[in-house]
Amino acid sequence: MKIGTPKEVMKGEARVAMTPDSARQLQKLGYDCIIESGAGDAAGYSDDTYKDAGVEVVKTAAALWKAADVVAKVRPPTDAELKKSREGQLLISFFYPAQNEKLMQQAADQGTSVIAMDMVPRISRAQKMDALSSMANIAGYRAVIEAGNNFGRFFTGQITAAGKVPPAKVLVVGAGVAGLAAIGTSTSLGAITYAFDVRPEVAEQVESMGAEFVFLDFEEEQQDGAATGGYASVSSPEFAAAQLAKFRELAPDMDIVITTALIPNREAPELWTKDMVESMKPGSVIVDLAAEKGGNCKLTVMDEKIVTDNGVTIIGYTDFPSRMATQSSNLYATNIRHMMTDLTPEKDGQVVHNMEDDVIRGATIAHEKAVTFPPPPPKVQAIAAKPKEKAKELTPEEKREQEVAAFKAQTKQQVTLLAIGAALVLGVGLVAPASFMQHFIVFVLSVFIGFQVIWNVAHSLHTPLMAVTNAISSIVILGALIQIGSSSLLITLLAALGIFMASINIFGGFLVTRRMLAMFQKS
Repeated sequence: MKIGTPKEVMKGEARVAMTPDSARQLQKLGYDCIIESGAGDAAGYSDDTYKDAGVEVVKTAAALWKAADVVAKVRPPTDAELKKSREGQLLISFFYPAQNEKLMQQAADQGTSVIAMDMVPRISRAQKMDALSSMANIAGYRAVIEAGNNFGRFFTGQITAAGKVPPAKVLVVGAGVAGLAAIGTSTSLGAITYAFDVRPEVAEQVESMGAEFVFLDFEEEQQDGAATGGYASVSSPEFAAAQLAKFRELAPDMDIVITTALIPNREAPELWTKDMVESMKPGSVIVDLAAEKGGNCKLTVMDEKIVTDNGVTIIGYTDFPSRMATQSSNLYATNIRHMMTDLTPEKDGQVVHNMEDDVIRGATIAHEKAVTFPPPPPKVQAIAAKPKEKAKELTPEEKREQEVAAFKAQTKQQVTLLAIGAALVLGVGLVAPASFMQHFIVFVLSVFIGFQVIWNVAHSLHTPLMAVTNAISSIVILGALIQIGSSSLLITLLAALGIFMASINIFGGFLVTRRMLAMFQKS
């Protein structure tokens, strides 16, 4: 079978769905690769580089659609492109089926099978095919670069002979893949970075990247990210109002705001209102990654950069991945290649469209002349980390009650043990001679005192404690010292040997204790 990639027809689209490297990998799966002439030029791949990789280059898109059994592209097909497909052909591309129902039905009527790369389920096994994450990662990175290009200062703070430069303050709204990429880039450039997300489980991820998570003084049970494919769910009106109030508080201090908030199959929520923009400092920058869905900022203009009356630059570009076409093409082509690996279990160049496979079924929106969208939920869900519940802080009265209850329980336990011990000693005294009882009582008391001492020692000091008690236990050296003056040669030798070994125990024990205790001291 042949897998082919046509040149993208959308104006400004520079990505390509097949690179020379991915073509070599597809050939190992048993496929012949073909590409339309000039398809990779904008991404930095000439026709000659494809020919060197064993790819057949055809002159027209019509010839490619006719020859290919599998067509891989980036953007959703246009109506004219889809008419070139045929029954039994497999199309792999971004498709956005919820917004392109007519196109999806047309593909089903023609008998064309369609795998939408934007519908790959977000489960662990499918991460290697998650093209949305690949492109969002690039968009988040590029958003910070675009912001820096339009920001009039350094990101990092500097103190120079010419004066002091404060670090830039960056707020990232939405800590998904794009948001985390923006956070990582911003912190690496030296900016003071803040991040907000309605999903509390991402707070640890944000903080691990060196940013500060913005918490709301508002408690609302949020749906677990696993149930929504890793996306945020719709918030209540009360939560949304508290969220906007927090943003109004932050807006005057922020130099750069990057918004990434999207909810699947919905218009982007409005999070940065006109009054927030007006409260920002002149020279501030807003990069709206949700511009294609209406924008998170009220004043965003899709595919344009505007400057407001108070000097705030608002960037609404929708082609951030395409602005890094080589990197984007590499990642997207790798996603396609992994999808083809799952579709070719025998590596014999034959597609096996297994609708029992969670990943293939989830991404398939048209197959065997039927619309298969929306897919059933995957059998295995990616489980998002549950937020750690903060322990309730006790009042002074509650702390006092707990301490009193613990003291009473400890006292009761000790009195009980003493009573049982006394009864046992009395019982032994009834049958044992007086000389034995003197030694026995000393033994019992020493065990009790030793137990109480060791029980109250901090766990971190157990090892040095054992070492010093080991040294003290070498009191047996006294017996050897007494016997070393014996008239018997054998007894003298044994006593000398005993003194030698006990001395090692004593000096070694104290040495270990000293070294262990030194570990707990500040130099």
